[in-house]
Amino acid sequence: MPPSIPMSQRSRANLLLISNSTMHGGGYLEHCAAEIKDFLGDRKRVMFVPFALADHDGYAQKAGEVFAAMGHDLDSVHKHTSPVAAIDGADAVFIGGGNTFRLLAALAHHGLIPAIQRRVLAGMPYIGSSAGTNVAALSIGTTNDMPIMQPPSFTALQLVPFQINPHYLDPDPSSAHMGETRAERIQQFHEEHEVPVLGLREGCMLRVTGPTMQLRGTTNARLFRRAQEPEEFQPPCDISFLLED
Repeated sequence: MPPSIPMSQRSRANLLLISNSTMHGGGYLEHCAAEIKDFLGDRKRVMFVPFALADHDGYAQKAGEVFAAMGHDLDSVHKHTSPVAAIDGADAVFIGGGNTFRLLAALAHHGLIPAIQRRVLAGMPYIGSSAGTNVAALSIGTTNDMPIMQPPSFTALQLVPFQINPHYLDPDPSSAHMGETRAERIQQFHEEHEVPVLGLREGCMLRVTGPTMQLRGTTNARLFRRAQEPEEFQPPCDISFLLED
């Protein structure tokens, strides 16, 4: 696992990390729209990173309509000849969901990993959903996605010093499926790595402000640590201890 960025360098981080973009029965970002509006505050130019899906134009249009309804101007990094300059000129960044491997490969290809790190560590608001939340962690080693692309490294943005598993699913005792449960896959991760893994059920989100982190949303999160029983956390609650060096 890559070493984490020290808390002294993360002291200005301003993050909203959402488990999922859509809740069953609702529209795109509908379940977290109030949280996003509160997080962003006054009108901002949000730079969207659509690389987790193949249809960049369609994805940007979908996200743009939602952010316009919230009172924000959304641009998309794929429309710029210099993606790094686009990030540098934005007030905030939003990385949407899709395939985490494709997303991280594109971030590396366009030189956006150090660019986003630099801006976010200087205080630029960062919103991630699903794959966009995965890449905010130390690595993408706890994603649920198939490796349809090969990024040069699994090391991600390292904006938080732990691992995240979005869309966390509890075991279904009535299921006849014989493959590993999500908890068993995380246990396999801990057979190789020490770092904690926070399972975010759909409806969960994290609000990070410098050294503090709040669990928000409508569902519990489950924390997995090596050789320990998992712990449940019910929102709203403070889980800032996970940000410590």
